[in-house]
Amino acid sequence: MVRRLPSPPPSLPGFTSVRVLGSGGFADVFLFEQNMPRRQVAVKVMLPEVVNEQVRRMFQVEADLMAKLSAHPSILTVYEAGVSSDGRPYLVMELCSSSLGQRYRSEPLPVAEVLRIGVKIAGALHTAHEQGILHRDVKPSNILLTAYGAPVLSDFGISASTRGNAAIDAVGLSIPWSAPEVLSEATQGTVASEVWALAATLYSLLAGRSPFEQPGGSSAPGDLARRITKAKLAPIGRSDVPASLERVLARGMAKDPARRPASALELLRELQAVETELGLAQTSAEIAMAEWAGDYARDPSDRTVLHAGAATGTGHGAGSGPGRRRRASASTAARAGGSSGSGGAGSPSSGSADRHKSRTSRVDTGERWGSSAGSGRSDHGSGGRGIRIAVIAAASVVVVGGLAAGGIALSQQDAGRSIPSVGEISATTTDGRILFSWNDPGLRDGDSYRVTTATGQSSVQRGNEFAAFPTDDSSVCISVAVVRAGKSGPASSEKCAALE
Repeated sequence: MVRRLPSPPPSLPGFTSVRVLGSGGFADVFLFEQNMPRRQVAVKVMLPEVVNEQVRRMFQVEADLMAKLSAHPSILTVYEAGVSSDGRPYLVMELCSSSLGQRYRSEPLPVAEVLRIGVKIAGALHTAHEQGILHRDVKPSNILLTAYGAPVLSDFGISASTRGNAAIDAVGLSIPWSAPEVLSEATQGTVASEVWALAATLYSLLAGRSPFEQPGGSSAPGDLARRITKAKLAPIGRSDVPASLERVLARGMAKDPARRPASALELLRELQAVETELGLAQTSAEIAMAEWAGDYARDPSDRTVLHAGAATGTGHGAGSGPGRRRRASASTAARAGGSSGSGGAGSPSSGSADRHKSRTSRVDTGERWGSSAGSGRSDHGSGGRGIRIAVIAAASVVVVGGLAAGGIALSQQDAGRSIPSVGEISATTTDGRILFSWNDPGLRDGDSYRVTTATGQSSVQRGNEFAAFPTDDSSVCISVAVVRAGKSGPASSEKCAALE
């Protein structure tokens, strides 16, 4: 197959083109030099032949979501976005040195490095999920490395949002890292499918191949998809990979979504527990503290008021300004001594039947769908200011030192005990949004809610609110169950509501 030539670089005021960095299905990525401040940046530019309203919309979604999330240390920073003089939308991003998609096949990564990458990217995904955003294309080539070797998650071009701005009519499919339920089109993506994709990505980094790839076997998309759906996961085949890590990744890639870790945060904890087992220093979890109620977080168990800035040493007084706000690590959060709160309106599942619209599917059997080449990290990204983040109370992240393994063991002991059920669900409508809410039936640390819509889509979240954005006056129906130690309790009565 003959590869196409890159498109010509756009003319951008204040920037000088240097060379091509990469090409993909929708865009080319160029190295540019910004004139002021002087620095090298990556510029992702849409191909002229694919520019239409749908793809413009996808590109706008990517720009908006990455700007919202790029204050996170492990999410790629977007400096600016616009439309060039020849009509092509573009993103100006930080410049990264390499992609893991270019590395893992030639040299499987050390166990300690894979664990570190897993914790960092799990923290990034959890942050996105808590803001109602699904990435939907987690794979090695979408994890870039900064000049300092820090992993960052890139390419939110096909992400989905419960806040009404998702490019839900177009889906990119990277088969080797797609969960079985995504391949069967039972869902366009959930938190559970993101956990699967991250576990599959970490497996790939260790094994030097995707999880269900057979050396010398058929690589046809259909054959690979059938193996992912039906075949048993093969061992990684490395003597230095502990059995506990094999088990963590196998659970993350369970065929049944309900058997996987209930969230990216739960997977993060399990990876940290493996680090502790191996005698490695635990990688810090970059989990955002809540920015709500004037920076105060209330502990529902003892009504003690905790000031987020004081607890983390990152108050928003003088000097916090519009700069990149470094999120408090989970170890810092645990020292604050609070317990889990409820917050966050919305979850990353599609909240209405509208999510089953017909869509354009693009299949990628290898590393690339679109282009995620190059990009870099800003010390003053403004995307994180003013974002409403679902409440993550301090002690809901129990990951300090040797406590990670203990915290997981405790939650497993609870598995056999009765799981509370959610009572009556209420619903309010305003500004094109249906907001469902319910009372806390008695959640414990590590518990979460599984919200299931009448269309069969589900997601897992900590908050006791769920937002849906239907595009017409049809009803949206949900039921809610408590998830404890990976098991779902009884579902609540179904609640339906429609826009007035």
